[in-house]
Amino acid sequence: MTYETLTLEHDGPVTRVWLDRPDKLNAINPRALEEIAAAFDELQHRFDTPVVVLGGRGRAFCAGADRGEPPGRLARGSGAAPRERRWTSQLGRRALEAIERCEAITIARLHGHVIGGGVVLALACDLRVAAQGASFWIPEVDLGIPLTWGAVPRLIRELGPAKAKELILLCDRIDADTAATIGLVNRAVPADCLDAEVDAWAKRLAEKPPWAVHMTKSQFQAYGRSAALGDVTAMDGDLLSAATSEDPGRFAWGNRNARRSE
Repeated sequence: MTYETLTLEHDGPVTRVWLDRPDKLNAINPRALEEIAAAFDELQHRFDTPVVVLGGRGRAFCAGADRGEPPGRLARGSGAAPRERRWTSQLGRRALEAIERCEAITIARLHGHVIGGGVVLALACDLRVAAQGASFWIPEVDLGIPLTWGAVPRLIRELGPAKAKELILLCDRIDADTAATIGLVNRAVPADCLDAEVDAWAKRLAEKPPWAVHMTKSQFQAYGRSAALGDVTAMDGDLLSAATSEDPGRFAWGNRNARRSE
């Protein structure tokens, strides 16, 4: 396949998938989500590729939603139909599931801005290595929208509920060293060592016994399924539709008031 928003590089046992919209800081639009899902589904058929690295071209890994063309037109009152908002939210869910479903070991190579959906893309990978200059931020609550794409259960799974709530509700920016301390990334390294570190990890993983690596990843995938991620992520589109409606408060507070009156 050919892609508009991605570049794929096959280098022996390692494939690099690059978010390739550097002029937009690799911000995510619906086309990018469709292509991420397609690319990782395609990689399922490359049995000669035991390791996949997901990175971003230019100055950032991913600056979140494309504000010029945001998924589902996230701006409140934009007139986007609920069906469209729900559809684009489900595109995000499917992209993440395609990354997690990939049988190859996936490594997120993180630098620059890692914002919103960019954080969630990284969470879908098995391992995450960040440059020390990287900045992580989940701003959705401050923007008046819920965090969707199944990000909440994934953050709970990786960080635990207390730290996940802190990141999502306070919307604080954190640096790569802090991200490594709390478990959001596996390792933070100097920026000029990022490629060498990622390449070294990829080489080590590619040289390990493939059956043992495959079965180990399958064990982790089974754990993820046991956490019932699908039950949560399937309703994310409905949450986004409600939150970005003309009167999102009516949906949330109306239901709460109704329960109080029962």
